[in-house]
Amino acid sequence: TRRNEAATGERTMSGFQLKPAGDTALIVEFGDQIDRDVNDAVLALARDLEAAELDGVTEIAPTFRSLAIYYEPLRLSQTQLSLAVESLCSRAHKTRTPGRFWRLPVCYDRSLAPDLDAVAAKTGLATGQVVQRHCAETYHVYMLGFLPGQAYLGDLAKELELPRLPTPRPKIAAGSVAIAMAMTCIFPQETPCGWHLIGASPVPLWRIGRDAQPLLQPGDKVRFDPVSLREYDHWKAIASAPEFELRPIHDVRGQAA
Repeated sequence: TRRNEAATGERTMSGFQLKPAGDTALIVEFGDQIDRDVNDAVLALARDLEAAELDGVTEIAPTFRSLAIYYEPLRLSQTQLSLAVESLCSRAHKTRTPGRFWRLPVCYDRSLAPDLDAVAAKTGLATGQVVQRHCAETYHVYMLGFLPGQAYLGDLAKELELPRLPTPRPKIAAGSVAIAMAMTCIFPQETPCGWHLIGASPVPLWRIGRDAQPLLQPGDKVRFDPVSLREYDHWKAIASAPEFELRPIHDVRGQAA
């Protein structure tokens, strides 16, 4: 009932659409906008599918508002997968899972933040206030995409919401911290970028290698800790070591990691 849903913070998943994507993928859409409730439904279905371990499912890729399910049609038909998804959605409840909690260092020195002054001017804030607002939020990892290990973090403070730059830069450095619209990102690799660069993080989000895994995962939470340029250089030296490993503050059960 609605009363029980309000008391528990859980709601059954409804309003989804199934859309075939060729003969090896199925898209489950839960909405048409960036919204925490929509994303919670996406991540809840992803968790349930992983737990179900359906034979033939080869990959599950959550996005802001939808879930892509890749499958081997010789082992699992589209009809069978659709019925399984519908069954999971009818029985499942979406909840806001705590996820892992990370604290990541970010340096806002102007040498690493070419757009910091411009962001301050456009928002009517002092540069220190821009930094303070950016560090004050606990961000939700909506999805990974665009580059290996790149996490789209929301929701940005309203005062900092700006459109993308009219002309993207042809190249920005790995570790650049940027904002655009209601999102903020740490770009894990050198890349073209049309976002506003306000800092840099020395922590690698992705390491090239056979068993490479992204540092952040959808559903994780992130806060930024401001560090000086000297501290940034120290962090960068430590993080470049092959044995470097950053651990979350809390694991998925909310316990100390």
